[in-house]
Amino acid sequence: MDIIQLVDRIEEVIDSAKGVPLSQNKIVNPDDVYEIIDEIRHQFPEDLKQARWIVKQRQEMVEEAEREANRILEDAQERARAMVDEQEVVRQADARAQEIMDDARAAEREIRLGADDYADEIMANLEVNLGKLLTAVQRGRDRLQGGKTRA
Repeated sequence: MDIIQLVDRIEEVIDSAKGVPLSQNKIVNPDDVYEIIDEIRHQFPEDLKQARWIVKQRQEMVEEAEREANRILEDAQERARAMVDEQEVVRQADARAQEIMDDARAAEREIRLGADDYADEIMANLEVNLGKLLTAVQRGRDRLQGGKTRA
């Protein structure tokens, strides 16, 4: 059950609570609300784990792109050294190595930006859900507080 559904359950508990005669106050069993709040707390670690995993995956992609770029560069440099006697071949190898590096950097940049966008999207979703949860909890607390002051 996701966090929004759990917040909806809190509202249901409050809405279905028995009313106090001659007032708008309701009697809510705190154990029911605390049980749902505990479930919400158990949901947070999964969302946070998922966000951390995304960040870790992004970092691993960046590191892999850098390793590949370095490998390609070293390969190009080795080939260039082997052909040192022929200046034209050396010049072409350097140009190709630079092209490969530029391509690798462009690919790394694209992967990093994509991973950042994905991580930002997950974090934004988490932020929205947390905002909704906070609003629902505050609304529930306001209802509960309203019940205490009017009783």
